[in-house]
Amino acid sequence: MIEIQKLKDWKAPKDWIEIQTIDVHTCGEPLRIIISGFPQLKGKTLLEKRAHAKNNFDQLRKAIMLEPRGHADMYGAIIVPPDTPYADFGVIFIHNEGYSTGCGHAVIALTKAFIETGLIKKTEPITKLSMDVPSGFIRSFAEIKNGEITSIGFVNVPCYVQKIDATINVPGLGNVRYDLAFGGAFYAFVDVDQFNFDCTQEYHSELIEKGMLIKKTMLKSVIMDHPTNPEMNFLYGIIFIGSPKESSNHSRNVCIFAEGEVDRSPTGTGVSARAAIHYARGDISIGESITIESIIGSTFSVKINEITTCGKYKAVIPEVKGTAFLTGKNSLWINPNDPLKNGFILR
Repeated sequence: MIEIQKLKDWKAPKDWIEIQTIDVHTCGEPLRIIISGFPQLKGKTLLEKRAHAKNNFDQLRKAIMLEPRGHADMYGAIIVPPDTPYADFGVIFIHNEGYSTGCGHAVIALTKAFIETGLIKKTEPITKLSMDVPSGFIRSFAEIKNGEITSIGFVNVPCYVQKIDATINVPGLGNVRYDLAFGGAFYAFVDVDQFNFDCTQEYHSELIEKGMLIKKTMLKSVIMDHPTNPEMNFLYGIIFIGSPKESSNHSRNVCIFAEGEVDRSPTGTGVSARAAIHYARGDISIGESITIESIIGSTFSVKINEITTCGKYKAVIPEVKGTAFLTGKNSLWINPNDPLKNGFILR
């Protein structure tokens, strides 16, 4: 009989890199929070630290996100000191393609993890956090009842519509109608009824294929316009909008982002941008909440707390709510002699 205890006691050689993480999911969408092993990032601001990570340690991002330690749809967070004196921490978001500007599901997951593990003291009925993310300052909160977290939400940065009822000619698809809006990142919103598929799991491959086709076409001709921060000026994803599968919900989102990733959640920054679109169309008013489904049927609710401006654009301040759950604590090892040490992606 082999001694399993020897496996439990085994430690990686000193020349291996060890990355420790806590894993969480928000409505099915993963977040891998790096808690040790990532090099200290240099820079005075969050964006400078993100640039340092990209220019010097991108192989670690790939190793942590991609196979064989992760997968094509993994998402991650690097915790750094905040930019502002009001924030508890700063965070850099990573995924299969690189680095994103804002991420609602990650904000919800971080809030859950930091409160559940006792890093932030749990206070009933509301426990509040604040964080700096590349797109700005975010306030999040957990609703607590009888010592348990019942829901988690956040108040987003100003969100606005750049284009509404626009059209682009996509090779192989023809003219595609879309709205373009910022919700912490830029998304093009496309009604799925323009095609012969739906926002459901059975059309997973078609959603990725058509979403990336639309995204690559738009990248060639559509210019994003953030009036105060040019670092935000790139198209993060395509969000297909479909009818809800639960009649009490408003609609369904399927976000195709980065290098063909599919968001399992309804996309926190995506529902924020949709709130701006619906307000611009006169579909919803301040304080009115709508519930939006994901490709797997999980939901976020979103409402508009107030109206503001972002440069020349009329903007809204959305509040998004969802749920998250811790799934594991991991030690990831990188053997310098492993030919696949930096990860790979199969799509």
